[in-house]
Amino acid sequence: MRATTQPHFLVASNDSALLKPLERSLCAFGASVEIATTAEAALTAMTASTAPYLALLDVRLPCVTPPMDVGRLLAATRASKGDESFPIVLVVDEITDEWQVRLKEGVIHDLILRSTDVSYLRVRLDIALRNHLALRELEVLREKVAVDIQKDPTTGVYSRDAILSMLFRETERVQRMRTPLCLVLFRINDFDLLNANLGMDACHILLREIVARTTRLLRSYDLLGRAGNSEFLVVLPGCGTPIKVAGEEIQLSAGFAIDSSEGRSPVVALHEAELALQQARSTGPETIQIVRTRREPAPTPEAFLSHHSCEEKTSL
Repeated sequence: MRATTQPHFLVASNDSALLKPLERSLCAFGASVEIATTAEAALTAMTASTAPYLALLDVRLPCVTPPMDVGRLLAATRASKGDESFPIVLVVDEITDEWQVRLKEGVIHDLILRSTDVSYLRVRLDIALRNHLALRELEVLREKVAVDIQKDPTTGVYSRDAILSMLFRETERVQRMRTPLCLVLFRINDFDLLNANLGMDACHILLREIVARTTRLLRSYDLLGRAGNSEFLVVLPGCGTPIKVAGEEIQLSAGFAIDSSEGRSPVVALHEAELALQQARSTGPETIQIVRTRREPAPTPEAFLSHHSCEEKTSL
């Protein structure tokens, strides 16, 4: 989490009865201790580039320039550090409703009465630190899981759900900005036969190689997702070389369907691309099916394709 292995604690108080025994206890515990005797000094230490592992704040902490108080100190620290937070433990004379609300909101991480024994206070600090580090690790894992859910585990490109979600987002942008957007849906023909002949591991290598080659042709803001077992969807905002697998040279055959979104519903555009892909497959291998659209009132996909489709034979 941090580069140094020695915990660094900030103790912000000018109460000598609290400071002296607590500093001795923490140093014996193997921690370095920084003392701040004013709210301004505490703010400087808490917003520094190297923040403390934990801060212990005394509500009686004086301020040189009013109206700096503990409440404003907490707000300024939270605004400055953002996600790079650290546990803050407050020493209070009594546990009020206001401090309990701050505790529930996560502004502070523990409340300790001034009358608490120093040895027990040190235990509470250790617990607060451990809980905070555990929560940070949980947040990192949660973020990693959220990213993993969006990715297809075999190819590393976006999963079907993720690419469709992004397609909705891009369509909303098209409608708002009146910019072009195209979809390219392509499928590897005879993929089941390749899987039966070469095996699943070899076909996974094949899929990853196709993704790598396709990605090299895309711009940094284009989107590529796996729409099916052997289908890929490319989202293009603003607008064949054999592969060796397991020592064998594989000549790929694929059908392509290209459809212009023009800000229409992504469900309609994707359905049209799927229909065009079916026509490309029925025409034969190495076929590109281009759907050319006109601005006409809500035609059905079948009528749309029959009147405005053209086929072009090409070699991949």
